[in-house]
Amino acid sequence: MNTPAKIEINAVYKTFNEGAKAIQALDNANLAIQPNEFVTFVGASGCGKSTLLRMIGGLETQSSGEIRVNGQPIDGPGVDRAMVFQHYSLYPWLSVTDNIKFCRQLKAHSRDRTSADVEKAAGRADALLHLMGLSHVPTAYPNQLSGGMQQRVAIARALMSRPEILLMDEPFGALDAQTREVMHDLIRHVHRIEGSTIVFVTHDVEEAIYLGQRIVLMAPRPGRIDTIYEVPLPAERNQDMKLSPEFLALKREILVRIRETSGMKTDLEQLERLSAQANQSEA
Repeated sequence: MNTPAKIEINAVYKTFNEGAKAIQALDNANLAIQPNEFVTFVGASGCGKSTLLRMIGGLETQSSGEIRVNGQPIDGPGVDRAMVFQHYSLYPWLSVTDNIKFCRQLKAHSRDRTSADVEKAAGRADALLHLMGLSHVPTAYPNQLSGGMQQRVAIARALMSRPEILLMDEPFGALDAQTREVMHDLIRHVHRIEGSTIVFVTHDVEEAIYLGQRIVLMAPRPGRIDTIYEVPLPAERNQDMKLSPEFLALKREILVRIRETSGMKTDLEQLERLSAQANQSEA
């Protein structure tokens, strides 16, 4: 018996503006994502990967087609989905613990919340502090934390309501390479412990391979799903796997396809074209 998909994307189109200014951001996207799957999206700028992620999150509406979660059409944001963005968006006047508990604290003031619910939320926050390696800074404020620590707080806050789906839009893009590696292993640990379905957008092909079970490569003009790759790595991973022949071969294949779909066969070709354009402007 086949397991029903957690997320179903069926013939989804997205167009911004109308008439002569219309831009087709997404063209006939079709994809099924399974429960507890970790799927990464890569592709050149303008391929629609962040737009599609926002539509899954209910922050954008498609022009046509349908996106379903647990068999139900998406109608705006929901507690079953949480988003983590590149910029941490923490509340600077709140401590680490209070940032994590913020949304639940709002609910605690509603009529149908009890003191038991509030206590349960506090226990959940404590568990996330330990899971994210933040138990030594519960009273610190965002400006006292490094970028990596701030992003840990943002992820913990997203996990506070136990979302079934975690949507991540280049969450480690602003971090240095060493911190990114630590965060890669951390988010894989979170995926294993929490059991969420994770959809992760990145420009970094190495990051996409290391984290994902499947990689969805999107192409621009118009934005579309071009190729889906199965990642030939075991569930348990370590940083040394990035040097394995299987890893490097897949990375090379994906990079070549990104260049082909973006109209640039090599980075050198792109530099030469930009240089030629600059010379024409000066002439």
